[in-house]
Amino acid sequence: MGDQIQFIVEKLNQEPFRKNYNLISFDSLESLQLLQLLSDVLGEIDPKHAVDIREELPEQTAKRMLNLLGILKYKPPGTVSDLSAFRQGLVTGSKAVIHPVLHWLLQRTNELKTRAYLARFLVKLEVPAEFLQDDTVADFNKQYEELMEAFKNLHKEHEQLKISGLSTAEIRRDISAMEEEKNQLAKRVERLKKRVETVQNHQRMLEIARQLRLEKEREESLAQQKQEQKSQLFHAEQRLQRAQVQLKEMQHVVADSKPESLMKKLEEEINFNSYLVTEKIPGEVESKKTSVYYLEKVVAEPAMTQADLTALQSELDEVNAQMNQLIEKRMITYEPTDSKFSMYRQQASIISRKKEAKAEELQAAKEELSSLEKLREQKSSQAHGLEGSEVLTEDEFKQYVSKLRSKNTFYKKKRLEIAEITAEYGILQRTEELLRQRHEAIQQQLQAIEEKKGISGYSYTQEELERVSAVKSEMDEVKGQTLDNMSEMVKKLNAMVTEKKASLAPVIKELRQLRQNCQELTQERDEKKIQYDSCVAGLETNRSALEQEVKGLLEESAQEESNYRYINCMKRNLEIQLQRAKEEMKAYMSPDPQERRRAVREQYTRIILDQENLGKKLRDKQKVVRESHGSNMKQMKMWQDFEQLMECKRDCFLKQQNQAAIGQIIQEGGKDRLVL
Repeated sequence: MGDQIQFIVEKLNQEPFRKNYNLISFDSLESLQLLQLLSDVLGEIDPKHAVDIREELPEQTAKRMLNLLGILKYKPPGTVSDLSAFRQGLVTGSKAVIHPVLHWLLQRTNELKTRAYLARFLVKLEVPAEFLQDDTVADFNKQYEELMEAFKNLHKEHEQLKISGLSTAEIRRDISAMEEEKNQLAKRVERLKKRVETVQNHQRMLEIARQLRLEKEREESLAQQKQEQKSQLFHAEQRLQRAQVQLKEMQHVVADSKPESLMKKLEEEINFNSYLVTEKIPGEVESKKTSVYYLEKVVAEPAMTQADLTALQSELDEVNAQMNQLIEKRMITYEPTDSKFSMYRQQASIISRKKEAKAEELQAAKEELSSLEKLREQKSSQAHGLEGSEVLTEDEFKQYVSKLRSKNTFYKKKRLEIAEITAEYGILQRTEELLRQRHEAIQQQLQAIEEKKGISGYSYTQEELERVSAVKSEMDEVKGQTLDNMSEMVKKLNAMVTEKKASLAPVIKELRQLRQNCQELTQERDEKKIQYDSCVAGLETNRSALEQEVKGLLEESAQEESNYRYINCMKRNLEIQLQRAKEEMKAYMSPDPQERRRAVREQYTRIILDQENLGKKLRDKQKVVRESHGSNMKQMKMWQDFEQLMECKRDCFLKQQNQAAIGQIIQEGGKDRLVL
């Protein structure tokens, strides 16, 4: 508390207040002086409140201060009872109330000045609805709202310009740079004109260049129009395709359905649309209007700081706690006779919520169906444009997928065989390379030995003979073994196929069972997911409805609390006035002279008598002054003349002294002597 008072004294001693207080003098201020000091601080924030509180009634002062504090978003500490005590303390000038308000105001003076300035233009005047029926009043109100919106936009632009850091010096530099650039461009144009004037037929060439530029611009505009017309044509073709598809579907539906089913379907659509029009959409429109009203109200209010948000959050927590206490009290005082009605109400609310949820699900399903149909139409149109053929049906697509799977299996099998053959070919190629290297080494050794022995070429001739005989024998063997190899290969392949079938039979059987289980689990998962989605949608709807209800109750509670505070303050003021009037009547009607003297009427009567006596004395004094005015003026003139005479004598005396300082003339015996 001491730090708070010291801070207030320091701020009040600075500009623009300059009160020259110390802790003792500030603490000794009376209630009326404190209220005047608070009014001065509020007047510094908002000049309209710079008034003398002695010239207005206490009720007007309290109302004016409370109104401005409400605009400035001041939140007094404590509960509702403390708020009533705060109002009473503000009326009576209590230090416990005035000191925190001064501390809060002096902490954020600049911010509050801005808020008070904005409140002058953004606090909306509430016009009753019956007055808005008049066209003139409605037009003025609309114009007033438009001007308020224009002020908001201008203020935002002003703040953005202040934040952006643009200054007049920078703008002037930019303007000067633009002017210099303009002068340079003008000079360049003059130089180009001089260069062009030397060319023959320059006027005709300039005209041709201008026509060329115009034609290019026209060409660009025509190309843009062509592109727009192409897009319009494409959209028109799409609309035509959709209309044709819808026509085919309607013809198909009409051909396959009966009048009873069509009537039933139309009745269902009519019931659903009537429910949307009469129940769902009006409620949503009303909720949107309410939310827009509250948003406009929030936008119209001045900007809130973090401290204001914290205070609002604490107040919201307090209101929630009070609501919980009221709910607990209601549950304690619950009467069994209302159980049936409450049960019916709960059932009705549950049914209504389910109905709303189902309607929303149906609406969402319809929207999804329409979007899927549009997507299907787009894909079919794209496929038709690419391939020129119709889109496959479901059965044809299944057959195509089965063929594709069989081909894919066959392709994978052949690819494995090719991979095996490729690997074996690589191994054989490497073996062949190694054997060739060894053969070349042996051949070189053999040639060296033959050269030493003198029979070079013998091995080559021997090899050729052996190779020819070997080739002949191999050809004979190949001819004899070809049929045997082919028959053996066929037998081996048949045996391998039967073996693979036998080994894969249990695996295929198990795979079929697993596929069936997978389909069942997938179907069960889809059903559970649908149930989960419906449950989540219902719970979300219930939650949103409860949130809207709680929000409405909170707003209603805040409004009622504000009304209660205002009425309580006015009631307290009236009670104080009534108490003063009763005390005055009691003192005035009392037989006791001492008690009667305390009455305000007696006090004012005595003051009036004193003032009348004082006026009488002053009038007598004025009469005496008027009567003696002539003689007094004559005497004053004589004194002025006497004063001038004395001044003249003084001047003569001073001159005589100055002459005596230069020399003296002495007369003795009839002779004059000058003494220097």
